[in-house]
Amino acid sequence: MLDLIRKHGALNGRKAPLSIPLNEGGKITMMRSLYSGVAGLKTHQTKMDVLGNNIANTNTVGFKSSAVNFSDTFYQTISSATGANADLGTAGVNAKQIGLGSMVASITTNITEQGGPSTTNRALDIAINGESFLIVRSGSDTCFTKSGALNVDEAGNLYCTTNGATVQGWLADDDGNIIKDTVQDLKVMSSDKQYYEPEATTAATISGNIDPNDPDVDATTGNGEIVTFSFFDNIGESYTVKVRMKKGTATEQTAADKGNVLYKASLVDVYNAKGESIFTTCTNGIYAINTSAKVTFGNNTTPIGGTDAFVTKLNTLTGDFELACPAVNVFFDQVTGAFKTLEEGTVAKPSGTDKQSVKFSVIGVSTTNTSEGTTAPAVTSSFPQVSGTSPNITGGIDLYFNTLTQYEQGGTSKLNGYKGNPSKTAGVGNKAGKMTGLSIDEEGKVWANYDNGLKKCMAQIAVATFANPSGLEAVGNSLFQATLNSGEFDGIGEEVKLTGSFTVGALEMSNVDLANEFVNMITTQRGFQANSRIITTSDSMLEELVNLKR
Repeated sequence: MLDLIRKHGALNGRKAPLSIPLNEGGKITMMRSLYSGVAGLKTHQTKMDVLGNNIANTNTVGFKSSAVNFSDTFYQTISSATGANADLGTAGVNAKQIGLGSMVASITTNITEQGGPSTTNRALDIAINGESFLIVRSGSDTCFTKSGALNVDEAGNLYCTTNGATVQGWLADDDGNIIKDTVQDLKVMSSDKQYYEPEATTAATISGNIDPNDPDVDATTGNGEIVTFSFFDNIGESYTVKVRMKKGTATEQTAADKGNVLYKASLVDVYNAKGESIFTTCTNGIYAINTSAKVTFGNNTTPIGGTDAFVTKLNTLTGDFELACPAVNVFFDQVTGAFKTLEEGTVAKPSGTDKQSVKFSVIGVSTTNTSEGTTAPAVTSSFPQVSGTSPNITGGIDLYFNTLTQYEQGGTSKLNGYKGNPSKTAGVGNKAGKMTGLSIDEEGKVWANYDNGLKKCMAQIAVATFANPSGLEAVGNSLFQATLNSGEFDGIGEEVKLTGSFTVGALEMSNVDLANEFVNMITTQRGFQANSRIITTSDSMLEELVNLKR
């Protein structure tokens, strides 16, 4: 038929087409370009699907965008390449190949590019800085996510709000130390963690400066400089202690030896949280001495009442009294004004030992009465939680004076007292506390916060890293699973500080670049449109061929 067309040049009055699609045998066949166009449409449709998913998740927390890469498909070789032949004087000929369209080579998830942080100011929201992933348990599967929107469920477990998966990590022991082992559900709230146990104060400090020209500290005319400090007892009750600082008399200064300046620290009173003195009791408006209470100040442990009573001049109507406990002697260097040492008991020369603290403690009392034939304790002490023979603080309080100085500062002394040793690193104690909430720090440690101002480490969030994070398989709900090409998870995880950190009060948003996505969408649309033109053009050519029959 081809010879006939070429011979006559036209058929049914129509001009013959300039070219006719032939196969390698020179026969007319269906056009390959139709199939190339269809392949192009499919690949561009796939790319548009991926672009649509990226744009739809532009505000999805922790979402990672994907990109489509094309490759050409297999080729039909009409003739192979030949080399030059010097004997025949012919040149080499390249191979003749016809491509059969395109295909999707890969769909790559852009996991390594981090999304921008979005501030939420929420204590349980965390954004991961780095390439690591949170480890979560979804059903029976171990998954990984970049979504750090966390909360606590009804069972007290930390979970991810975007997918309901339980966060994995390591729990802390009773002392707040993290026990690193195989990751497990982080149960950060339970009935035994709702309260913070009280701890007795075991150290207190009187600090500041005593001005030698302060009229209040004068041995003869002054009333003494008053300083207070507070402490917690064994069950977390708070008490305030009042101490008076005053110079020694001239006779006592002489006994203190040349080069030393003597001040006397004496106990004035101890108040409970209601502001009531623990050394007196009030019945029907009449005050009396609490005869069973005892106090230790320095090396003296003496009952307040009785034959060795320290309470004098008690006003039974107002409760005012004077406490005549033996004083603690505080020595300063006369030349430098620096603290030198303490001496207890009678005034004497400093022994040369660098004594920095003395003991202080109070002992309450409980008695018994008969009620309905049964003997039961009847509490009459300001320390109802202890017996009459047990101190309210085991071992008492070490009261430090060694940070005191004696410098001239305009005739005014400035003293202060506080719980704990001079550096406030030990002995502070605390009252009982109730949990008020949870927080997470940049290392992933989960802290329980209590209304006594303290916090306790509950657990630590573990993270996982992979040799090829792009090899992770997305399974929806912002979750990924490990594959053969991503690398395996060891079941233990690692600390986030090894690869990055957490930003608390923020979430990692999607890493979708909208400008780039829209440009890709335009080129994808044009590519799809061009491939459709291949099909319509090929169809027109086939129509010309069919019209040869007319």
